[in-house]
Amino acid sequence: MAKTRKILHLDLDAFFCAVEEQLNPELRGKAIAVGGQPNERGVVSSASYPARNYGVRSAMPMAQAIRLCPHLIVVGQTRGVYGDRSKAVMEILRDTAPYVEPLSIDEAFLDVTILPDDIETIARKLQLRINDELDLPCSLGGATNKLLAKTANTVGKAQKPKAAPPNAITIVPPGAEASFLAPLPIQRLWGVGPKSAQTLNELGLTTIGDIANWTEDALVSRLGKLGADIWRRAQGLDFRPVLTEHEAKSISKEVTFTADIADEAELKLTLRRLSDGVGRQARKAGLAGSTIKLKLRWTDFTTLSRQATLDNPTDLDSQIYRLAARLFDQVWVKDKPVRLIGVGLAGFAAPNRQIGLWDDRDGEKQIEGLQSALDRLRDRYGELAITRASDLHFRPNEDNKR
Repeated sequence: MAKTRKILHLDLDAFFCAVEEQLNPELRGKAIAVGGQPNERGVVSSASYPARNYGVRSAMPMAQAIRLCPHLIVVGQTRGVYGDRSKAVMEILRDTAPYVEPLSIDEAFLDVTILPDDIETIARKLQLRINDELDLPCSLGGATNKLLAKTANTVGKAQKPKAAPPNAITIVPPGAEASFLAPLPIQRLWGVGPKSAQTLNELGLTTIGDIANWTEDALVSRLGKLGADIWRRAQGLDFRPVLTEHEAKSISKEVTFTADIADEAELKLTLRRLSDGVGRQARKAGLAGSTIKLKLRWTDFTTLSRQATLDNPTDLDSQIYRLAARLFDQVWVKDKPVRLIGVGLAGFAAPNRQIGLWDDRDGEKQIEGLQSALDRLRDRYGELAITRASDLHFRPNEDNKR
């Protein structure tokens, strides 16, 4: 007989803020937000719990956050420290569990099925260790699968007082999956977005239990394949394993300008720099992609995405930029201001430098050699050790995504 699975979901509470409070204890207990400055159109990366009491949340424009909480303390990101603290947490997780699946810098799944203790005891020991050894608050949800573990953590954190990090532990016992989910609003169910929520509401379904009481066929007839997935999750079913390694699905870089840019040369310069960054990140990961993506956001926050596919996968900056620039030319209207611009690479496969009969293989080798030399220099002396002359005046607020 198969063992009942024991899955934990760990989330570090207001992680960036917690780290900043370690670096500056005077910030403890105060309304703080980590992120960009409001006069530079910065956004909130993390908000402390006292700040959340005023409605401040992550991804909110910092200027709006200050309007909600006038005494908000804005703290710039201390780059490098967050990664070090995250690694220390992940080391504790791997020391505890045989299978750990990091989801982000502050979140992970753990499969602790083979450990002898009950899941709540494991969670409490793990939380105590992270609290004591790293002085970081963390919340855990536990259940028989990933869906329930993450949902339990979300629900448990929401039930705690908002004045301080929740440091919660919420366990769903085996067999109680459907009854735990039943009273929750449908928006709490993974996979239910605004459009599907509206469709479900129009059918008179407002809780996850309402969905569970419908038939799978009825949901499929209205939502297609998504209906089957939503019905299954509403029953509390999730058979996904905890994966110890993630294969990258895409690599992207984007920038939000401090002031909207309408100059074509400046936008193309940014596109070039982003393409260089995406190519370098792909080479470091040993990846090559055939799909190039462009992302643009206008002044009114309208966002559009376009993509095109190459005949062969690439990790070369010049090829990424060439196709990204072509996409840009297709969608950008002359003199239209741009708030954000991004470049992405997807469709990964092994690098394949297929050359046509009349192509210049020597020239291609020179480009690859130059690219490799630049990468070695940047690995040794840092990202800014060598740069294009056109980039010397230009340092936008750049975000990496993977």
